[in-house]
Amino acid sequence: RVVDGFSRIVRLGEGLAQTGRLGEAAMARAYQALQACAQRIEARAPVAVGCVATQACRMASNGRVFLDRVEKDLGLRFDIISPEEEARLSVLGCASLLDPASDVALIVDIGGGSTEMSWVAPSAVLRAGVNAPILAWASTPLGVVTLAEEESEPEENLLDWYEARVARLMAMLSAIDPGEAVRAAFSDGRAHIVGTSGTVTSLAGVHLGLPRYERSRVDGYWFDVGDCRAVIARLLAQSPEQRAGNPCIGKDRADLVVAGGAILDAVLRTWPTTRIRVADRGLREGVLMRLMTARR
Repeated sequence: RVVDGFSRIVRLGEGLAQTGRLGEAAMARAYQALQACAQRIEARAPVAVGCVATQACRMASNGRVFLDRVEKDLGLRFDIISPEEEARLSVLGCASLLDPASDVALIVDIGGGSTEMSWVAPSAVLRAGVNAPILAWASTPLGVVTLAEEESEPEENLLDWYEARVARLMAMLSAIDPGEAVRAAFSDGRAHIVGTSGTVTSLAGVHLGLPRYERSRVDGYWFDVGDCRAVIARLLAQSPEQRAGNPCIGKDRADLVVAGGAILDAVLRTWPTTRIRVADRGLREGVLMRLMTARR
């Protein structure tokens, strides 16, 4: 039972690809958000706390320095986890959304600085509990922040630009080989995708026409791939200001949702399926499950 929740987009990896370091403005935004987290944690007095950092802190030369400052000032001790650990925690967090009727599922976690992909056998994951087996996993340096910073949207020929971008992303994804059995499952229609990220939940919220984002409507929703692509096409036809005005996107994601849509579209073209299970859960819930198991 969820008793409290808080999230904020801080773009910790802003400018990281160019400098190799976390920027002062990005660290200030993250620090402010973590102050709010620390206050909530103190008010709730939990029996256990789990804090993890991912791609931005893995890449940045000053990532550990920033986290040491957070621990000293706010008492939050962060572990910088590996890409494999990040993928495994996402699988654990999304396990209850897997369809056991499918032979294979691909769990896609599109983050700010990287995208983690895990191929699993749903029935095996559901049987295993916290020690969920993974058939294959991969991490790519494709994230919504890094992709949005790499190239601005042109004012003309936007569809051509988008298709060229998706083609480039597909070329990177095609180098990943999860195994012939996995590819066969997708080719034969025996697989589905679980999307865990702000990109997927935002696209689903837009498709559902929600007047405000509702986790209960989005989490677990079966999103038809055709409908998903239609939403991306609609957003491509809008200005950043129009996207920002959508309550399921907002100004913080207005310039990121198209980048995320391109990553998701490239994944869908590389591993085709007819539907996506939308997950408003993932890494965070995986950390929580691991904490609960450790406390037993």
